[in-house]
Amino acid sequence: MKKYIYLLMTLIILNSCSKDEVRTLGNPVFELRSELSGAMFGDSLQFTVSVNDEVPLSTLKAKLYFGEESVSETVIRTKNTGDYTGKIYVPFYKDIPDETATLEFILQNTSLTVTKKTYDVALSRPDYPYLILVTRSGMYPMEKKAKYQYAATEMFPNIDLPSYIKTPIISEWGNEITFGWGEDGITQGSTADIPFVSSSAGKFSVTFNTLTYEASPFFEILINSEKMNMIDKQNFRIDLNLTQGQDITVEGIDNIAEWWIDADFFTKVTDSKFTFTPITGKYRIIANTTLKYFKVEAMLGDKPAQLQPDGTGAIWIIGDGVGKPSITANHVGWTTEKAICMAPAGGKKYQITLVAEETVNAESINFKFFYQNNWSDAEGIVDGGEYKHTTLTTDSDIVFVGDGATPDYNGDNRDSGNLGLLQALEAGATYVFTVDVSAGRDAAVLTVTKQP
Repeated sequence: MKKYIYLLMTLIILNSCSKDEVRTLGNPVFELRSELSGAMFGDSLQFTVSVNDEVPLSTLKAKLYFGEESVSETVIRTKNTGDYTGKIYVPFYKDIPDETATLEFILQNTSLTVTKKTYDVALSRPDYPYLILVTRSGMYPMEKKAKYQYAATEMFPNIDLPSYIKTPIISEWGNEITFGWGEDGITQGSTADIPFVSSSAGKFSVTFNTLTYEASPFFEILINSEKMNMIDKQNFRIDLNLTQGQDITVEGIDNIAEWWIDADFFTKVTDSKFTFTPITGKYRIIANTTLKYFKVEAMLGDKPAQLQPDGTGAIWIIGDGVGKPSITANHVGWTTEKAICMAPAGGKKYQITLVAEETVNAESINFKFFYQNNWSDAEGIVDGGEYKHTTLTTDSDIVFVGDGATPDYNGDNRDSGNLGLLQALEAGATYVFTVDVSAGRDAAVLTVTKQP
């Protein structure tokens, strides 16, 4: 009898708890009070929502989707029943035409119960009546020339015109949009100077398209008729699949006869025509208009190449006493961004050609070879991917591989793998450094040859 009573009481308690649990879960309900008739890219879309529940509410979240991608979000605290007003930003992106977006509302109470609803929102790309060019010396109106196309034509003070562009606010909930320079060129939301530059002084036009972000004027360099991408006003970049022995033509550099040409990568045919000398592969060419030289890097896919276990890929130089196009203008030092890529010469050999007192210090060197153009961050590479005296040897009577104890001819020790000089280099003489990994990545051999 006692067991029966105990079981009955237990069932009553459990049933009571179950009912309380169901009751406390609540049922968040909301209703959209405002019309979502549409908005423009760059607007802040306002909304009013009426919320209700039998238990305390927690949050109302609004999320905007372009297709399947969530592009904007806002959260409102909703402790009590009632009306709540908020706004969500509609991003302004490149190359997106008018479209229908999805606005999702998610109401959640303190029991973590949620209710969701979605609404379609018609979005349109703003067609501004004008834009504003903001330079360091003042602001200039950019007149509308066609849909999304604008131009400012003035007697600008210089051919160099670092500036950014901003829009007027043309709707009640609109925002000022700025267009400035970013990692991939012009981007919205930036006020970093766009490196506009004209080919001639005097009156010229600055143009911009708010749909495609195409703009002018820029200094342009073409390699084999392909336009190089501008990194900044001084640097242009292009990735190309190149064949050993292929002709390379350069257009757009008026003073190219003054440029320093890297003999490890190019053989000069004329001032603007060269033969590519390394093995066939993908390479990145960076034209530096200030230093007046082409920096070349071996690539693996879309990233700088690394020395692979089979000996293919690339070897990089980081350290003191070396620099291209000269040690005075661009000394590498221990700055990984300046790492030099050795030219892949074939047969798993990599070389760099240096001229004493021009691209290499004749009195002292202290650089070393790396598997990658940084300290580590390379897949499958142990110990930072750098050569030490245990994996790199040489029989040279000019250069030695440091072991932490052996001094150079000046009496200075070198860390393991760092190169030192056994004798001073002859000023003006050319030396070819070759690293051969054909016997294995961990059995590299360095040779240093003085050219006659």
